[in-house]
Amino acid sequence: MRTTLDLPESLIDEAMQITQIKTKTALIIQALEDIVRKNKVAGIKKFKGKIDLDIDLSVLRERK
Repeated sequence: MRTTLDLPESLIDEAMQITQIKTKTALIIQALEDIVRKNKVAGIKKFKGKIDLDIDLSVLRERK
């Protein structure tokens, strides 16, 4: 989908330097994916301590 955005050039430049992402499109895609991932993680964190998982890690590690 094509979209025209008016973004601060300094912010885009800084983000590209930090991430080493070469294109603006790839940078925006990465940023959007990160936002979605963080939102999903936050949703999962609401269940912390509310679900009883009886998991034996040693058994799981031996399974192949």
